[in-house]
Amino acid sequence: MITSSQFLSIFLECLLVSSFTIGVILLLKRLLKKHLTAQAHYNLWFLVLLALPLPLIPLQFMPFADSLSFWNSNSSLQSQTAPSAEVPLRQNNWMEDITVSVERYDLTLLNNALFFIWISGVAILTVFTLLAMLKISKIKKHTNSLRNNGLLSLFEDCKHKLKITGCIIVGESSLVKTPMTFGLLKTYVVLPRHFDEWLSEKDIEYIFLHELSHYKNKDFAVNYFMVILQVLYWFNPLVWLAFRRMRLDREIACDAKVLNSLDEKAYMEYGNSIIHFAHNASRAVTVDLANHLNGSKKQIKTRIEKIACFKPESKLLRWKSAAVLLFAGIFIAGQAPFISVMAHENSSYKFKDDNIIYEDLGNYFAGFDGSFVLYDKEADQYLIHNRNKSTLRVSPNSTYKIYSALLGLESGTITVENSSAKWNGLKYPIDSWNADQDLTSAIRNSVTWYFQSLDQQVQPGTIQTFLDRIKYGNRDLTGGIDEYWLESSLKISPVEQVQLLKKFYANQFGFKEKNIQTVKDSIKLERKEGALLSGKTGTGTVNGKNINGWFIGYVESGQDTYFFATNIQNEDDSNGSKAAEITLSILKQKGIY
Repeated sequence: MITSSQFLSIFLECLLVSSFTIGVILLLKRLLKKHLTAQAHYNLWFLVLLALPLPLIPLQFMPFADSLSFWNSNSSLQSQTAPSAEVPLRQNNWMEDITVSVERYDLTLLNNALFFIWISGVAILTVFTLLAMLKISKIKKHTNSLRNNGLLSLFEDCKHKLKITGCIIVGESSLVKTPMTFGLLKTYVVLPRHFDEWLSEKDIEYIFLHELSHYKNKDFAVNYFMVILQVLYWFNPLVWLAFRRMRLDREIACDAKVLNSLDEKAYMEYGNSIIHFAHNASRAVTVDLANHLNGSKKQIKTRIEKIACFKPESKLLRWKSAAVLLFAGIFIAGQAPFISVMAHENSSYKFKDDNIIYEDLGNYFAGFDGSFVLYDKEADQYLIHNRNKSTLRVSPNSTYKIYSALLGLESGTITVENSSAKWNGLKYPIDSWNADQDLTSAIRNSVTWYFQSLDQQVQPGTIQTFLDRIKYGNRDLTGGIDEYWLESSLKISPVEQVQLLKKFYANQFGFKEKNIQTVKDSIKLERKEGALLSGKTGTGTVNGKNINGWFIGYVESGQDTYFFATNIQNEDDSNGSKAAEITLSILKQKGIY
């Protein structure tokens, strides 16, 4: 679900996508004006209808997005991050976790203000849309079915001419001044009251053909979709311009379809019927949910000019139109990998299990908002504190290094025999970082640059494939190659952390056993009373404040194994060490460790 805090990026992306797409379509229509059929001019606008929803589609449904979006880095470690150390939990420092502070601007006020303005505009336009729907409903109630057998027969002839077999209600109403077609489930063609008294039979035939063309094209369904998008994109004047042009092109396309069914000598008669009707309907009010024969005087003038110079469309023109539509469609579709901002949509994990005990352990979390998840392998049972938070996805931070190490081994970037990496030469305030590293030292000292270097050495798409294979959280890499797991795009819930640890422990991923064992060895922490504790802490630091603390791992005790994940959050005191303290207190109280 979109929140106001995320709204600015979504707003800007929607503005960019809509403006760019409409600009491309307008340019194509201008450059290829004489090389497109009337229907092709109209069909080009459908690419806008397809492009506008793209920013609202979750990233995982975007074709090719996985490999392309990965390189969209937000910032670099060297220029925008600063290491900060956690307070050690034990004297041997096994809980010490070194993290990086992500510098960000506080845009909360701007986000909230922009969201309020946008939602207000949506509400206002929604009211206008509902009023339009009420007006259509009123027209339906005041529509009398045609009783003139001659006109009904003419209407059926026009349906047959256009190969239409569906049931359509044709009638007249004193509430309309111009012919209109509307209705999703039941279609109405409504003409002004007593229209047969001032229109010739030929005029009526042309009107029937025009309105039935709208029916055949399902334009009333398109109307509803356009209105929905116009409500959502009310802030972009180009969208209003595009839809106004689209409606005009639709009328021109319907005119062309009717003219193609007539003899050339009837073209002038058809144009005169529109002029005659436009004159009588000059004060008509446009309802966007219906298709109207008339429009503004400028639109009527444009249509008459098109009718006056109309020539039957050649096969070559139709082929050229099809080619332009194809290439334009491919070009617009190519935006998809770059414009999804809804990867955060799946912010909670949908978790369901028959063996769950929910227990209030709030006394251990004093001053923190957090969750604790424990899985007893022998009993096949979960124990969860804070049901909602246990499935809320947040950044994994240094806990991800378990899987980063596994990826490095599986990809061959490092090996069990040789996992060394040269120090990058940057001076860090933590002495243990300022030296060459191997996997054991990098895990022990939580050396962020080591794991970033592993990511930088793999092939594009490899990390995404790895995350998809192990089903790691939301699998979103759009935060960039250096920071996607550091308070950025990649997110995972405590429940998922435990489920992943279970699969990792049993190697349900199907990876090389020696690689699994090497990572297991690197995260061993201590033994106590016959039990072995393994795990990894993690701290999320934004603008120098520790806002997100993790401790995940497992306890091997006799014949049983317990998997756990603890996550804590507050404004400036949530770190991995505190999460570990809470975890050990709970494990001790449960008699596990």
